[in-house]
Amino acid sequence: MTQIDTRQTRMRLVLPSFWSVGALLIATLVVLPIASVVWIALFPSENIWPHLISTTLPRYLKNSLILMGSVGVLAAIVGTVTAWLISRYQFFGARWLEWLLLLPLAIPAYVGAYALVDFLEYAGPVQTGLRDLFGWQNSRDYWFPEIRSRGSAILVLSASLFPYVYIMARAAFREQSGSGEEVARSLGAAAFARFFRIGLPMARPAIAAGTAIVMMETVNDFGTVDYFSVQTLTTGIFSVWLESNNAGGAAQIACTVLMLVILLVTLEKVSRRKSRFFALSRSHKSPIKARLEGWHGAVAFFACTLPFLTGFVLPASVILSHALENAERWQDPALLQALVNTLSVAGSAALVTVTLGLFMVYGVRLSNRTLPRFLMPVTSIGYAAPGAVLAVGILVPLAILDHALADGLLALTGTDFGLLLTGSAFALILAYCVRFFAIAQGAADAAMGRVSPSLPMAARSLGRSKGQVLGAVYLPLIRASALSSLLLVFVDCVKELPATLLLRPFNYDTLATRVHDQASLENLGDAAPAAILVILVGLCAVALLARTSR
Repeated sequence: MTQIDTRQTRMRLVLPSFWSVGALLIATLVVLPIASVVWIALFPSENIWPHLISTTLPRYLKNSLILMGSVGVLAAIVGTVTAWLISRYQFFGARWLEWLLLLPLAIPAYVGAYALVDFLEYAGPVQTGLRDLFGWQNSRDYWFPEIRSRGSAILVLSASLFPYVYIMARAAFREQSGSGEEVARSLGAAAFARFFRIGLPMARPAIAAGTAIVMMETVNDFGTVDYFSVQTLTTGIFSVWLESNNAGGAAQIACTVLMLVILLVTLEKVSRRKSRFFALSRSHKSPIKARLEGWHGAVAFFACTLPFLTGFVLPASVILSHALENAERWQDPALLQALVNTLSVAGSAALVTVTLGLFMVYGVRLSNRTLPRFLMPVTSIGYAAPGAVLAVGILVPLAILDHALADGLLALTGTDFGLLLTGSAFALILAYCVRFFAIAQGAADAAMGRVSPSLPMAARSLGRSKGQVLGAVYLPLIRASALSSLLLVFVDCVKELPATLLLRPFNYDTLATRVHDQASLENLGDAAPAAILVILVGLCAVALLARTSR
């Protein structure tokens, strides 16, 4: 009897718990689309890789690399300079600009592209005003730069994405001790010398991380480059899949994008590997802000105001003017339906993503096994993978499963239920969950890490189960972080365009796809109300970000 009890005890110890199995299944679900892309690329039904290499792939790769490099450099310069000015100097409007510089995050890059073209095109207010002012009759009487070009795409993407660098650089500059700068100032170092020799080297890891995010968002973009007719790897996925009807070729281009992203993340990690800075004193002395007046203050004010005007005021003003001029469009039933679709899909995806993130983090913390702990960081790859890449990895295997499910139900019941997975918003919700799982998982891991281990241990000693400990101890303490991640995932789902365009069911519009479809038809008046709603959702996220970064 004792031997049987001992064997049963050993079996209970060997078998994984419910939480460990659940965490492993969630990690597998998140990683599976990436593995699917690789599988489809390696074993395509029709191999067009040699054709891609000899024709379009070099052009796609060249444009993507130029965009990533140019946007990364420009965003890094703007974000770093504005962060340094805000964190080290006092000048007119600095307190307001500290938070106003976050607002470009509320404007999706594709909305900024539509606004810029409307503002600068031949029939726009700028060229119309120039013709009226100088008496020019047509475009042959004067020269004006080409609006729909790669340069314009770089400008729009940089104006929309530089706050990623600004946020991280500002935090890094704030955390630096003022003692080093005081010593440098006493030795006669000027402002530029203190920036390049002290501030910039110590903030380099944060700036590199922010620039890496900017470059990953650039390669993920579809709406901006498509509108400016710039052929990139992401547009190549769309054209090869939708126009050539070749999923294998699309997966091969998607793997090229994945290799770029992995290379970028690796380079960012390597660049930070030997950069270690430590506070050598117990007390942190914040840097003293210097007062800028006269032309110095004017230059600082202009340097911080220009990115805000370009990234937020210009696109928001153009879109708002069209929304007010076309007030009747607010009553369009299609707009209401797109709003309902957006709220339902983005809300469902956010709720599922945050729930799965909490479950996985809690399951990994309870597990003593190596595999779940190894897979948890891997699940963040979905955030680095562009939406178009995830769409390829989700739709192809899901379509096979969906057809098999429909055939099985038809054989069992004699009723044709249709395509339940790809014919509904299920694929879209799944893509959102995989794409933004890293946000929920990271927030849950950080929040649970701040809970003292003695609290759950005390609850367990009082007879509480693991599930009761999660509900009674952890959830009340991490509720604010969970709600914040819920809002951030929701906003990102609302703004996501590439995955939505590829995975939405027929005749199914969200606010993002309605903006894209109407603006692509040169009908910005119809697109403006939906764009305003997207911007308002983005402003909610920016307000939350400003509140948490105080």
